[in-house]
Amino acid sequence: MVELGVNIDHVATLRQARLGIEPEPLQAAFIAEQNGADQITIHLREDRRHIQDRDLKLLRNTVQTKLNLEMAATPEMLEIACSVKPDTVTLVPEKREELTTEGGLLLVEEHRNYIEQIKKSGIEVSVFIEPDLEMINFAAEIGANAVEIHTGRYANLKDINAINKEVARIQEAARLIKQNKMRVVAGHGLNYHNIFRLVELQICEEFNIGHSIISRAVFTGLAEAVHTMKQLINR
Repeated sequence: MVELGVNIDHVATLRQARLGIEPEPLQAAFIAEQNGADQITIHLREDRRHIQDRDLKLLRNTVQTKLNLEMAATPEMLEIACSVKPDTVTLVPEKREELTTEGGLLLVEEHRNYIEQIKKSGIEVSVFIEPDLEMINFAAEIGANAVEIHTGRYANLKDINAINKEVARIQEAARLIKQNKMRVVAGHGLNYHNIFRLVELQICEEFNIGHSIISRAVFTGLAEAVHTMKQLINR
């Protein structure tokens, strides 16, 4: 069965719009898990624009499935991760001025040390990168346990020929990830329509989806939004 990671960052975005106490990300995590989520994903950003440190700590103590912490490779985040010990850390690029993550992480030799230290704390390490074969091989070389393929380019394409080429590129990347004995994850920009092409590949072990699920939840409720997505990825 393909696993679904539900990113609840934008529940916190709504709360932070008024710096209030609602909606509560903790409650969103409960509902997501009760309706099929296999993992709760959050991104603790340097500017704390949505998820806060208290959210991470509370979720670590209450999530019943798995907790995936997306974070930049910085000394501050390394210290937090090794202290809180989420089940997975996903290393992502981060710029203060961006609205959302704009692309995959450019892995460099410096990331080897971060990965080693995180793994010493008993935490799985995933890297969020483009479907680039050279980068995937390097991810394996420096010790990543999983690769999350950045699907943002695929999600934004409209031309069918371009879509077909990008799907083939993702498929080739996924096969190489498996050959390197890493888990195949995909995420960014995926929704209730474009998910089908990637599901049909039958190669992704996990999808991380946030914005689309939370957007649908505004109209249908979070329980329905999570349940429907879980059905789609395992149809």
